[in-house]
Amino acid sequence: MMNRLARVFRGKDREGEAKLIKTEESTPRAAPKPRLSTSFFNGDALNRHWAEAPTALQEKKRILDPSGDYYYWWLVTMVFPIMYNWIILICRWAEGGWAGSTCGEGAGGSGKPRRGPSTGAKVLLLLLQWVGCGFGCCHPSLSASLLRRSCFPELQRKYLFLWLALDYLCDLLYLLDIGVHFYTGFLEQGILIQDRSKISRHYTCSSAFLLDLLSVLPTDLLYLRLGLATPAVRANRFLRSPRLFEAFDRIETRTAHPNSFRISKLMLYVFVTIHWNACVYFALSGYVGYGADEWVYPNVSIPGFERLLRQYLYSFYFSTLILTTVGDTPMPHREEEFLFMAADFLLAVMGFATIMGSMTSVISNMNQADDAFVPNSDLVKGYLRTHCPNRRLQNRVVEWYQHLQMEKKMTNELQILQHLPERLRAEVAVSVHLPTLRKVQIFQSCEQSLLEELVLKLKPQVYSPGEYVCKKGDVGREMYFIREGKLAVVADDGTTQYAVLGEGLYFGEISIINIKGNKSGNRRTANIKSIGFSDLFCLSKEDLTEVLAEFPSAKAMLEAKGREILLKMDKLDVNAEAAEIAQLQEEERRTAALEEGLDALQTKLARILAGLESSAFKVALRLERLEWQMREWGAEEEAEREGAEP
Repeated sequence: MMNRLARVFRGKDREGEAKLIKTEESTPRAAPKPRLSTSFFNGDALNRHWAEAPTALQEKKRILDPSGDYYYWWLVTMVFPIMYNWIILICRWAEGGWAGSTCGEGAGGSGKPRRGPSTGAKVLLLLLQWVGCGFGCCHPSLSASLLRRSCFPELQRKYLFLWLALDYLCDLLYLLDIGVHFYTGFLEQGILIQDRSKISRHYTCSSAFLLDLLSVLPTDLLYLRLGLATPAVRANRFLRSPRLFEAFDRIETRTAHPNSFRISKLMLYVFVTIHWNACVYFALSGYVGYGADEWVYPNVSIPGFERLLRQYLYSFYFSTLILTTVGDTPMPHREEEFLFMAADFLLAVMGFATIMGSMTSVISNMNQADDAFVPNSDLVKGYLRTHCPNRRLQNRVVEWYQHLQMEKKMTNELQILQHLPERLRAEVAVSVHLPTLRKVQIFQSCEQSLLEELVLKLKPQVYSPGEYVCKKGDVGREMYFIREGKLAVVADDGTTQYAVLGEGLYFGEISIINIKGNKSGNRRTANIKSIGFSDLFCLSKEDLTEVLAEFPSAKAMLEAKGREILLKMDKLDVNAEAAEIAQLQEEERRTAALEEGLDALQTKLARILAGLESSAFKVALRLERLEWQMREWGAEEEAEREGAEP
């Protein structure tokens, strides 16, 4: 039988080997792995091995973590080229035209038809129609003439080489940003993916790759046909704007002052809007004619108004007046001017609503942050004014709240950290409070896990000058750690000082541990009074008992240390402790004797039950036997009766 089984298994092994060989022959053979030989361990072979086959660890080191510092600073760097394009490009748009459009009367035109627009002018027209809230769509000849006159063409001509250098520097950063994308990992099911092929596939299949690619298209080649005075061909650089918003979101989450950053970001948006509107206003003034009426930009022949800085500042000021709806703006006279004012008023209404909503949100967040750190004093003040006529007590409460607000004291740490995961919350609390807890003598030898549990139970408390922390004879339910400030051990008169407790000290630790033989029981033995404002941590007896229930060895060690402290203070009744221990041992002996007697009774009861079951079984057998006998007797009698009848 065994030989037969062995033959069967050998046959299966041969079949498996044949299948494996066939599979290897049908699949392309991978490149053989380099084998280690004795020559591998010399320096040249080792260097050649590392040069030819970089390890996965070296590959992973080149992958950026989206939540890391390097990626964050790269996003901050990308803010500058994007903002450069948004602010500078609109100022430099140069001349174009529109077929069939005529110039208005005044200093800016002659009434003759203008030549048709170039390709760059058409691109600029579409962009201006979008930015100008659609007012260009309502008047095509107006939009075309805006292109012809441009925004500030002098700015483009005067600093041409500077703009070209900055343009191509921004393009270089745009290209580097695409390369950074190929080296930036992403999260998949909470795990950072660091495989280059997966990262490339993930990026190229996203919409961000399409926008990034369109934003670096070499549209500057149109300069060869349209000339260097048409920077509108670079309008595709605006498509990199999502990167700007990502950078702003990342900065907002990292900065220590998020509300200030939100306000700064809002002001930046307002500035860019006014800037674009100022550029469009100056271009519109060129279309209508400088100085044609009091609404447009004054005639450039007037001394001082021909300067570039004056042109921009005047346009920016005029645009600010319109968009802030301050008023005091000249009355428009032409259709183009009415359309511009109407579009700006609509934009101003939308901007005002946006600004008010954003500022309301910022102020609300600031108030919520303040309430999280400092409790609201208005309710307490109202209660005291209504129910407490003691003016001195009211002043003490006001001073306490004022101290909390000025010194940024926190009384509700647990509520602030409640949304963190339990383990992370413990790590934060440990990093903040563990050094204070380790200064306590009875906790110095405790294990780390116990201290971490205790740290989560600490509650901050702030005491005012002259306020008692505890008084002699009070029932001790808490122990205190002095984080900041000074407290005095005073006599019953409240003025005589026996000792001064400072930062890092503690008191009340004996009262929260039930130590047998403690002469004072759980009563306070001294008066502790705050000299100034004191910042303490409180640990309640219930919290300590709850934690020690999970650490019995630590509980025994703490009780032993507490006895040592009481012995040094001569507050431990050794005889009472010994008597209590003897009583406890006697109770344990009696309990053990009762348990032994109970075990004996249970054994006897089990035997009795077994005997009863055996007797019942025997009785049942006897009854069954009697039943069979009765049946046999009845059958015999019936047979005799039947035999006697014939």
